[in-house]
Amino acid sequence: MADDDSALRVIETQVAMLMRLGEATRRSSPRPHRALDRAAYLILRFLQEAGPQNVSAVAARLNLDGSTVTRQISALHRDGLVERNPDPQDGRGSVVAASDLGLAQVDAVSKARRDVYDEVLRGWSAEERVRLAGVLERLTRDMDTYLKGRDPG
Repeated sequence: MADDDSALRVIETQVAMLMRLGEATRRSSPRPHRALDRAAYLILRFLQEAGPQNVSAVAARLNLDGSTVTRQISALHRDGLVERNPDPQDGRGSVVAASDLGLAQVDAVSKARRDVYDEVLRGWSAEERVRLAGVLERLTRDMDTYLKGRDPG
C-alpha cells in the first residue's frame, strides 16, 4: 500500500508539473508554437480528426460546457479558423468545420510542438518514445472515462 501511495504522490506532482511546464514552453516559444491557445488548438485538432461536428459533440469530446465551447467557436469563426454550416440533421443548429486557415494553423502548431518534443526527448530511444506515447494515451483516455462517469453535481 505504501508503494502505491508513493507512486500516486509522484504521479500527482508530475502531472501538475507537466501541465505547468507545457504552458511555460508554449508561452516562451516563438510563433507558430504560440499561434493558438490550448482551447483553440484542441478544438481544431478534434475537427481535423473527426470532421465537421456540432457544438455538443465538441463539448462532449473536450469535457466542456456547451456555452463555453460556443464562445470559443465564435472566436475561432471570427478569426476565420472555422466555418459554420447548417446542421443537415437539425436545421436549427449548425456544424463547425476547420477552415483551410484553421487547418494550416493547427498543422503549424502541431509541427512546432513535435519539434520541441523531439528536442526534449533527444536522448530517448525510439522504443522509449513509443512507450511514453502509449502511456500518455492511456492516461488521457482513462481520465476522460473518469470525467464522463462522474456525477456532475
